Amino acid sequence: MSTAAAHPGARKTLSIALLVLMLASAAGISAYIRIKDVHLQKIPIYPENNRQVSTIPSLTPSWRQVGSDEIMGVELVETLGTDNYLSRHYVLTRDADPKKPIVVDLHLAYYTGMIDTVPHVPERCFVGGGLQQSESSRVIDLPMDTSSWRVDQTVPAEFGGVDGAIYSVRLSNDPSMSDAPGRRIRLPRGVTPEKPFQFRASEFINPGRGNVYAGYFFIANGGTKANANDVRQLAFNLEDDYAYYLKVQVSASGLESFDEFAHYSGDLVGELIGEIMRCVPDWISVQQGTYPPDNPRGNDGQE
Repeated sequence: MSTAAAHPGARKTLSIALLVLMLASAAGISAYIRIKDVHLQKIPIYPENNRQVSTIPSLTPSWRQVGSDEIMGVELVETLGTDNYLSRHYVLTRDADPKKPIVVDLHLAYYTGMIDTVPHVPERCFVGGGLQQSESSRVIDLPMDTSSWRVDQTVPAEFGGVDGAIYSVRLSNDPSMSDAPGRRIRLPRGVTPEKPFQFRASEFINPGRGNVYAGYFFIANGGTKANANDVRQLAFNLEDDYAYYLKVQVSASGLESFDEFAHYSGDLVGELIGEIMRCVPDWISVQQGTYPPDNPRGNDGQE
């Protein structure tokens, strides 16, 4: 029999010592969280005027909507985990071949707060729906027109500006293609005209109906990722008060290669990217404490 077991007083002393150690550890963790400005609870955040992704224009210089937006049933919305979503078909109008129309499906879904939903991505959902993935997914560049992108000189260095270069894109000047014609919208950090967005693309075989290509990327807390595992880490940066992510997914059938899929996907997304960015918070304003109005960092960026 051990000494502690043989003497009740020793057991009591040991219990008190363990309790003191636990309390000290808890106090130390709390102090660390406070000093290091760690935020374990995330506040929901929405774009200006709570702009919904369904407001994305139905017309661009090279694409137009065909058919109606898909409206999901209650069960599907519950599975998706958000009611702020868009599922829409676009057909290419520029240099279009009437015998072989190019149709790209665009799907957007916005999440915020303590996000407990696992991102729904084609590798899981398409396969679960009966399609067969032909090979491993690949991360590829999403080529797009970046001629209207400009460095935003108003972004301070501490928020990624100057040498870090945060870019902005100009919305269409055509009122039929934007309700804010000519306005400039900031893009996520890390994207440049030389290296715009990347997305994770896969090819699926639809038995009896040919192949389907699908690809996606995420915009989260002012950055972008092409991986479902990385986006949660980006959205849950411990130094951020808020958390959000937007999934941008494109798919198309009847195409010949990943390169062709990337070409048409980038063409559509490139013409819509400014409008897509209007459906997420301006993260520079969030970091500066100027948005939303109740931002806890609102006093000159200090809590």
